Amino acid sequence: MPQAAPEPRKTLDPDRVAEWLARHPDFFVGREGLLQSLTIPHPETQGATSLLERLVHDLRKRAEGAELRLEQLLDSARHNEAQYRRTRELVLALLEAQDNDALGQALATQLSERFQTPAVSLWCPASLTDRDPRPPQAPRHVLDDHTGQRLTALLDGRASRCTRLTPTDWKRLLPHAKAPTKSGSCAIARMTLGEPQGFVVLASPDPDHFRASMDTLFTEYLAEVLVRLSVRLCERDDG
Repeated sequence: MPQAAPEPRKTLDPDRVAEWLARHPDFFVGREGLLQSLTIPHPETQGATSLLERLVHDLRKRAEGAELRLEQLLDSARHNEAQYRRTRELVLALLEAQDNDALGQALATQLSERFQTPAVSLWCPASLTDRDPRPPQAPRHVLDDHTGQRLTALLDGRASRCTRLTPTDWKRLLPHAKAPTKSGSCAIARMTLGEPQGFVVLASPDPDHFRASMDTLFTEYLAEVLVRLSVRLCERDDG
């Protein structure tokens, strides 16, 4: 009598097995021996390992990842705290200035010592600088049409911007500071209080110090503080 053909071997769909186990988390209760006998591929070496060893390995990896993320958060918090302290000292020094020349000097000193910014200039319109009988002292300068047009072009329609600064532009925008032989970088912000009141320029001979991708929130904040203090000092002198 001919033998019957063997039935094809049935295999379980792995996705359906995983779905079933997810719906029955108590399946292994009372079947601890089954857990101990399970082996799975080792993630880093050839061969198999026990389920328990694999779980320990995965937990260790998760713990290492969590520690790394925590350290990154702590580094960010320490950076933000240091930035806040530097900004606080800068603003306090500006508030103590008795006139606009002292304001410019305090700005240059604080930026150099606390923010590693070697050069700065303040360009104010004649309507502000004419109130002082003395000519402005560096880093303050009287804003002329040519300089205003160049600063406006560099801003490219924005309130503030980080960009490269050619030696020619450096000589024009920071005439009191030694120009580098090659391109540097700068952060520019428009000073506005109801209407345009000039520009502030922070510059470095390092072309990567102020990168185009950098956020300019600090520069805008600095410009807002400077224009208010400058106008207030002018009004006090007029009084």
